[in-house]
Amino acid sequence: QVQLVESGGGLVQAGGSLRLSCAASGRTFSSYTMGWFRQAPGKEREFVAAIRWIGGNTYYADSVKGRFTISRDNAENTVFLQMNSLKAEDTAVYYCAADRYYNGKPYYSAGAYEHWGQGTQVTVSS
Repeated sequence: QVQLVESGGGLVQAGGSLRLSCAASGRTFSSYTMGWFRQAPGKEREFVAAIRWIGGNTYYADSVKGRFTISRDNAENTVFLQMNSLKAEDTAVYYCAADRYYNGKPYYSAGAYEHWGQGTQVTVSS
């Protein structure tokens, strides 16, 4: 089994930065892809960023490209999401997810991931 523990969410002013962390335990070394998704009230859960555990290829939603950076620390089994130049529209609950087994769904689909964190609230004020 895999457990994901998130931290780093909070309240920040527009233009500011936050760094989210997702610490994975269990057999996380076998994860194929780690991803970040977010969900605002009344909206569908949307893809934010993803990273291949082996190789480190990264992928971003157009809405965050150039502002957010996803990275990983293999030794600590931790994934990060550095969020800069935050906007009010970035306000959402952010979820960390792990895709351990490839099921044919792409990295930007929530259905690709088997394990999810509890979510952490990010609120951007202006």
